[in-house]
Amino acid sequence: MAYIKKSVGAGEKDVKFNPPTPPLVHLTDDANDDGVSKLNMFDRSNPDTSLFGIVDGELVKIAGSELVVYRYIQDDNFDDVYDEHRSKVLYLPPVVIFGHYDPRPIEENLSEFGIELTNDQMFTFNKQTAERQLSRPLIPGDIIKPKFQNAHYEVFEVQEDSFESYGVFHLVCTAKILRDAESLLP
Repeated sequence: MAYIKKSVGAGEKDVKFNPPTPPLVHLTDDANDDGVSKLNMFDRSNPDTSLFGIVDGELVKIAGSELVVYRYIQDDNFDDVYDEHRSKVLYLPPVVIFGHYDPRPIEENLSEFGIELTNDQMFTFNKQTAERQLSRPLIPGDIIKPKFQNAHYEVFEVQEDSFESYGVFHLVCTAKILRDAESLLP
């Protein structure tokens, strides 16, 4: 606080004022030791970052379809030459999970080697919800049956869709149709 003497009429009076200070400007590159700047739009250490995963899970449940997932039990009885199991594969009781998929009619193309099923189906799940309901991540070998379609699909690839700032939200599974699912499942 600074004082200035101002003469008023016959006497002098002290007047108080604040001297001007230059405005403090933070640029995004000017971060403190924690890597946090006042202009950062999002706080990475804030626990609300999981809020986006929760909202995504609710959106998938509202707009998605019910999918029945049979969990595959991995064992060492796999034949690499024929790319199949030597004995019957065991599946745990099914779990219902909500997810997105694009229902397509089954196409059977006739080629020089016989009838081929060429349909690969993409399924999208919320990662947090799917792992909580399955008690483990989705893995290749799991079988998915859409509740409103009479077809079974075996997962052969699982990828994670992610955002750099907030982590993984979606699991995208690619699956092929099974012809003899009734003989495999309990």
